[in-house]
Amino acid sequence: MRISSSAFQNMGSIPALYTCDDADLSPPLAWDDVPNGTKSFALIVDDPDAPDPAAPKMVYVHWVLYDIPAATRSLPEGTTTKTLPEGTRAGPNDFGHKNYGGP
Repeated sequence: MRISSSAFQNMGSIPALYTCDDADLSPPLAWDDVPNGTKSFALIVDDPDAPDPAAPKMVYVHWVLYDIPAATRSLPEGTTTKTLPEGTRAGPNDFGHKNYGGP
C-alpha cells in the first residue's frame, strides 16, 4: 500500500498552508495498492521528531482516523470531522481534539 499527497513530495517539507503557522488545513491524501480483502483503513498522522528534528523529544500525533470505508481512496484538502467519509471515526490527537492539527 502507498500513501501520497499532491501538496508535497515524500520526505519533503509540508507547505505552511497545512501547518499551525497558516490555515492549518489537512493536506490532500490519497492511497493505492490496497491489499485484497481490506475491510477499512486507519490513518495516524504523527511527527516522530517533535518539536525539533535536531532535538526530538516526543512523537506528536496530529490526526487519528479509523473505520475509513474500504472503498475510500483519498481525503481532500481541508477534511474535517464534518466532511469525513460516512462511517469514518476520529480519535483525539495531541492537541486534544479530533480534527487535523498541523505541525
